[in-house]
Amino acid sequence: MVFLVGEAGVGKSRLAAEAVGGALGSGMRVLRGRSSTTGPAVPFRPLTEALMSLFRSGEPLDDLVLGPYRPVLGRLIPDWDTGERESSSMVILGEAVLRLLIAAARGQGQLLLLEDLHDADPETLGVLEYLVDNLEYTPVLLLATVRTDFSDALDLAQSARRRGAATLVELPSLTRPQVHDMIAAQLGVPGPDEVPAPVLRRLWEDSAGSPYLVEELLQSMIGAGTLVQGPDGWRAVGDLRSDVSSTLARGILRRIDRLGAQGLTLLSAAAVLGRRFPLTVLQRMTGIDDRALLSHLHAGVAARLVLPDEPAPDWYSFRHSLTVEALFTQMTPGRRADLARRGAEAVEELHPELAGDWCALAAGLRCEAGDTAEAGRLFAEAGGRALAAGALGSAVTLLSRAEDLLASGSDPQARAGVLEHLLPALAEAGDFARAFELAEDLHVLDGSGLSPARLATLHTRLAKVAHTAGRWSDGNRQIARARKVLAAAPDDATAAAVDVTAAYLALDTPGPDRTQHAEKLARSAADTAERYGLPVVACQARELLATVARERDPEESQAMLEQALATAERHRLPLQRMYAATRMGGNAWLAEGDTAGLLAARAEALRLGSVNIVHTVDGILVLDGVLRGRYDTARTAAAECLAVVRRLRLAPAVRYVLMAQATLEAHLGDRTAMEAALAAFAEWDGAGSQEEPLCFGLARAFCALMEEDRELGRAELRQVLALEAGNPTTYHLSGTHGLVLLLDLLAGEADRARHEEVTATAVARMRWNRQFVMLADAVLLGREGEGARAAATVEAALAVAEPYAMAQHLGLRLIADAAHQDGWGDPVGWLRRAEHHFHERDVAAVAGACRAALRRLGAPVHQHRSGTSGIPEHLRAQGVTVREFEVFRLLAERLGNKDIADRLFISPRTAEKHIASLMTKTGAVNRADLCARSAALRTA
Repeated sequence: MVFLVGEAGVGKSRLAAEAVGGALGSGMRVLRGRSSTTGPAVPFRPLTEALMSLFRSGEPLDDLVLGPYRPVLGRLIPDWDTGERESSSMVILGEAVLRLLIAAARGQGQLLLLEDLHDADPETLGVLEYLVDNLEYTPVLLLATVRTDFSDALDLAQSARRRGAATLVELPSLTRPQVHDMIAAQLGVPGPDEVPAPVLRRLWEDSAGSPYLVEELLQSMIGAGTLVQGPDGWRAVGDLRSDVSSTLARGILRRIDRLGAQGLTLLSAAAVLGRRFPLTVLQRMTGIDDRALLSHLHAGVAARLVLPDEPAPDWYSFRHSLTVEALFTQMTPGRRADLARRGAEAVEELHPELAGDWCALAAGLRCEAGDTAEAGRLFAEAGGRALAAGALGSAVTLLSRAEDLLASGSDPQARAGVLEHLLPALAEAGDFARAFELAEDLHVLDGSGLSPARLATLHTRLAKVAHTAGRWSDGNRQIARARKVLAAAPDDATAAAVDVTAAYLALDTPGPDRTQHAEKLARSAADTAERYGLPVVACQARELLATVARERDPEESQAMLEQALATAERHRLPLQRMYAATRMGGNAWLAEGDTAGLLAARAEALRLGSVNIVHTVDGILVLDGVLRGRYDTARTAAAECLAVVRRLRLAPAVRYVLMAQATLEAHLGDRTAMEAALAAFAEWDGAGSQEEPLCFGLARAFCALMEEDRELGRAELRQVLALEAGNPTTYHLSGTHGLVLLLDLLAGEADRARHEEVTATAVARMRWNRQFVMLADAVLLGREGEGARAAATVEAALAVAEPYAMAQHLGLRLIADAAHQDGWGDPVGWLRRAEHHFHERDVAAVAGACRAALRRLGAPVHQHRSGTSGIPEHLRAQGVTVREFEVFRLLAERLGNKDIADRLFISPRTAEKHIASLMTKTGAVNRADLCARSAALRTA
């Protein structure tokens, strides 16, 4: 027994039709009946309709073995009606129906579909209740559709579900993407992208997710000529708002008319308040007493016009926006404006502070009433609150409405206040085009009597937008204008905001002293922020100081970020908290390769709507994937991220992801693909950027090493040193504090003093750099005759390098010759590990060099045979071959040579040779030791 439950038009009948199709396709018999309110009530109508179809099938039914239950069925089947009424019991009748269904199935199974049970008569429900409890273990599936409105049928369905006798499938309204997909399917286009956006928006808002309403309204649009199909596809023509289906509207208005004149007045006022409306405001607007108010609301609920808006107390909502539209057609513009004015006054009287959503509601009502200036002020207030709360999407919407309303007004101060909030909101949301369009308005405001401090603030906000977009030259021009304005009337608090924004721009502006200049500006801003109590400036300044301090002292950097985080939390600044958390996550990633903090910050940014931070973190995660050797995942993630940040013109994120793409190709030894990514990088103002050194250190240098060209790799790293001298960077994975030391040491151009100089820096302790620094230390220890310590240092370095498979094996390749020359470690084992790694990843040059090195060391070079990947890495590194590993596995059973030979189809002599070789390679003391090792591997 399955009940399909949902609102009218949600698709119950459509889903039931699919079930019917599936049943017929599998050879089942289908019986269908429907309840109806049309005409006089007929007992058992759906059951009679369903069972009568048995007699229309042409199959004989007289031979069915029904015994005494056949006369009972005469109440439902006229052909079997004898005029006798032996029992009026619904239990007996229910059993008779059940036996008929089982007998008529003839072993093939039956689907009994009963639709619209909410309109069913009590007798039908009485029989149905019996069937529900007794259908188990029968070849019958009973499927029924019920609306969510209160009814005895719904009670029956819910009761059956509670006692486990039936399944209740509740059909929710369609989601927005589902509505869009349905519209596309109805119009015969591949996807929603082919449908005009206003049409998608309008149909979603009007339908409330009802498939029936989607279909009806879509056809109304087409019929009215507001949605037309041309050679280039579908397009919207005219005003879609007027395109309310007349049929639906007439039906709605007929239901409203039944409520009387006072009911119409009440619902008209409610419609002006919006689809959701508070009873307290509605009552103040209309002056209706409590009893009449509740009476009309209950009538509206019964007429399916409104419903309680749970869980908010004393709030109701219209079931569909079409009800609101239909009510508007009955109002003159003057009447509507008057109701809106009365609604705004009621809201302001009841909630003088306009806390929460009341401010936006009052703003909308003032706008409807024609009070543009007051509406703009209220929208600005609501938008500023949303921005402070970190609700970027709402902030942009509300502030944009305020800006539109105030643009043509005579109050430049009010408009300037809106722009102060709108510009940073647009930047965080990634809408740089709209933000820079507003830059033209600053020229208009220059001569409008604004205070120098306010005008300087606007220029500073626009400079911050430019910084976020990676347009440092535009940002510096805005900073220059802000300083020029402030020169006439100095203001320390405003100057602090200018300084901190200038500091961020200085960090991105090419120049040899950019980090020192940025730090000086940030310290000045931080000091002023402390004196004047400017929490946002204080957070921004400490975040930048933490970034600069990271190079010399990670602890100082962490302390700065903790201070910024505490300030943000104390003053409830969610955006600044998010920025501090992101930088803390970045520090943890650099220190130990830990991405947990970045992922948490990204989740927070996604919740707040900060496009900038989401994609900044995405870029770091792409690079992390590359360094960890997750090339396929990183390639996909990079492509997805680039598609978005390129469209947004988010230059820093574009450059970072392109750098990561170039690094990916370099680590695979694909120079052509790397150069293509670097060429794209250059097109995004890559010269002088902070990401440029990474292109040489992580991409070009590694590509050279994948080509076995160490001198070219060293040359690329020397280029990094030159770039960082001319344009210092706060990105520290370019190789200047790790890889270049190792390569120079192997080339004989570095010594212990150079090593100590590098290891004294905080950057050398970052995990990616630390692996190369430790390998360099091992080489030095080997030269100094400390072979045991050198080997131990290599093992420690391998543990540090564990997340970075490519770098780990490249390091072993690089140090093997030095270890062999100085007589320490396991150069043969290291070369075998490296050779296998690079062979598996098709980096031919390095794999070939490893094989050549093994030959120079006199070690056998094994062919790559099928099954090599199944050999544990430690055995593979010891040179164990595929055939030797097969022998090794059988030793766990302590078999003799002959038994092993028989299993592997080899000679006993060959088996003996393999065992001897295994003992030599693994260092086993004797055969028993070798057998024990094999058994341990099998149980591991």
